[in-house]
Amino acid sequence: QVQLVESGGGSVQAGGSLRLSCAAPGRTLARYAKGWFRQAPGKEREFIVAIMWNGGRTDYANSVKGRFTISSDNAKNTVYLQMNRLEPEDTAVYYCAAWSAAITTNQADYWGQGTQVTVSS
Repeated sequence: QVQLVESGGGSVQAGGSLRLSCAAPGRTLARYAKGWFRQAPGKEREFIVAIMWNGGRTDYANSVKGRFTISSDNAKNTVYLQMNRLEPEDTAVYYCAAWSAAITTNQADYWGQGTQVTVSS
């Protein structure tokens, strides 16, 4: 079992930035694929991006392409999501996820508890 703990959510005005972090206390994430999903009120969960254990990554969701960046620091056992030029449409609960094998964009093997991001206009 892999426990994922997100941090870094909050409220920001449109155009601002936030960086989300996801750590796995007591476990190494180095051999897992890691990524991020989000779910806005009344909407389905959306896959944002994932990074593979070897550093390769999937495509970003079109809705965030060019504004969000995923990175991973294996020494710190943490994966990040840098979010720039935030828009009100980015308001959602953001979830960290991990896969022990192949990445699937509609499911993950492990999930964090979620962190709220609210962007005001």
